[in-house]
Amino acid sequence: MLSDEEIQRDLEKLRDIVVKHKAPGAPLAIHSEVIDGQEFEVFSNAPTNLSGLYDLAQQEADKTFFVYLEERHTFQEVYSMARRLARVLIERYKMKRSDRIAICARNSPEWCLAYMAVTLLGAVVVPMNSWWRGAELEYGLQDSGSKLIFVDQARFQHVAPYLAEQDIEIVMIRPESETGFSEFYSLLDRVDPLSDEEIEQLGVGPEDNASIMYTSGSTGKPKGVLSTHRNIINALYTWKFVREINEILRPELVEENPKYQPAILANVPLFHVTGSHAQFLASFISPRKFVMMYKWDPEKALELIEKERISVFHGVPTMTWEIMQSPKFSSTDLSSLRGVQSGGAPRPPEHLTMILQKFPEVAIPGLGYGLTETNAIGAIISGGFYQAKPHSTGRPSPPVTSMRIIDENNNELPNGKRGEICIKGPTIMKGYWNQPEATAEVIKDGWFHTGDIGLLDGLGFLIILDRAKDIVIRGGENIGCAEVEYAITEHPAVSEVSVYGIPDDRLGEIPCASVMVKGSQILNDEELKKFLSSKIADFKIPERFYFQYEQLPRIASGKIAKKEIRQRVIDQLFTS
Repeated sequence: MLSDEEIQRDLEKLRDIVVKHKAPGAPLAIHSEVIDGQEFEVFSNAPTNLSGLYDLAQQEADKTFFVYLEERHTFQEVYSMARRLARVLIERYKMKRSDRIAICARNSPEWCLAYMAVTLLGAVVVPMNSWWRGAELEYGLQDSGSKLIFVDQARFQHVAPYLAEQDIEIVMIRPESETGFSEFYSLLDRVDPLSDEEIEQLGVGPEDNASIMYTSGSTGKPKGVLSTHRNIINALYTWKFVREINEILRPELVEENPKYQPAILANVPLFHVTGSHAQFLASFISPRKFVMMYKWDPEKALELIEKERISVFHGVPTMTWEIMQSPKFSSTDLSSLRGVQSGGAPRPPEHLTMILQKFPEVAIPGLGYGLTETNAIGAIISGGFYQAKPHSTGRPSPPVTSMRIIDENNNELPNGKRGEICIKGPTIMKGYWNQPEATAEVIKDGWFHTGDIGLLDGLGFLIILDRAKDIVIRGGENIGCAEVEYAITEHPAVSEVSVYGIPDDRLGEIPCASVMVKGSQILNDEELKKFLSSKIADFKIPERFYFQYEQLPRIASGKIAKKEIRQRVIDQLFTS
């Protein structure tokens, strides 16, 4: 394990590498640019839009890109299908720039092709949470103003009762029965792909809107995070930059002639920023095979790692934990792995210890910190730094991202002082869709106020301590406590409720609720969970309920004492 002196030495070496790697004239050079009145450092040689990103992979046109069940498609085939679908959207459905187009489906090639086609023509893609129920799906469609939805059979069953009230076109992904709507691949028959000239004429620019991704926050309904083409591409190029400087710092880890094609296991839902950005879109920059799982299963994941020679295993910490616990782990050939990375939630230090013991030495562990609002960029850590700082989520991701810790009066705090984490850079969202006031609350002078509480240690490594926002992060998914509380209080037997998270070894946190029941009425877990199942996604439903007939405790202002209630429950569970 590195000492502080060794870390300091490597950091100085790293700083020199970063300066040279971002210098004018370098492939990953940066320059200053004013965007919406704020000055940012941006990548000088990055594509101006996502169409340019998709072009990058054509250097590997004949190599395998998508793998899904028994299906395989090359980079060339994928790009051709996406261009054909873009023509269908323009000519058949009359979609145009800035129109919103939703995708609601499990991971599949169609999901990815739809994302590519929508962004090719300059429309705005709306990846919807495939775990949402009907009312949540209705909200997402209405809030985004989507004019078309790509939807699979399972999600169609949930949203169908609401479609009569929506002025929306429907394209079915892998329908299992006749629905009366167009089937995805049938639309591509005898359609020519958009030409380079036609795509150029669409004139999609870096500041054009590209996506609206919904995230749960501390109040009410999920908010739509609006990002531009520049936001997304600068996030992708940040990961490329980090990988390249790590390879310069650790040349012994670079394979000159890799035995296998680089490959990543797509094990995170594509509606999540980790799945769409860090896994899917990042596979265009340094072309790699994208192996999609229909749904998460640790035994199947191990099978695919061996069969497809996966080089990067990347997901929420729960997934790494589950494959290490699998009885098939020790008998699986993991020799192709070069990285065991995580994002979306904190990784307990004991997980890192187990990774170092169980995975091949060349499978370097890593951890990232970011939010949907930052397009997953914030801080990153790997290798020796991570082993020496297992409680940290790393240093601010170079070279275009800045980070600071502030107090309640917006004053920047020195290293070692606890405060709110703020992030600045070209990856920060344009704003919350149709919510200028909510946007103004979190973006101030170009800085995004995360709502997370932490500090930068003496060497500049970020340590996350708490959250200012009232959310629970369950296995990488944000759950807004207020949204769940609103749903619970709709039950006629509920007087008041407080929802909070408690620690969980597998998922990081699980949602729980303390409920005051009205008068002489009777309520139990089973009844309340059944009531909630039609209102909110299953993962949002509290796993434990604590019922009482007296009022929940208050703080001096009269608000429910949520922290006190949460601590009382934790004490009962973990000290009994």
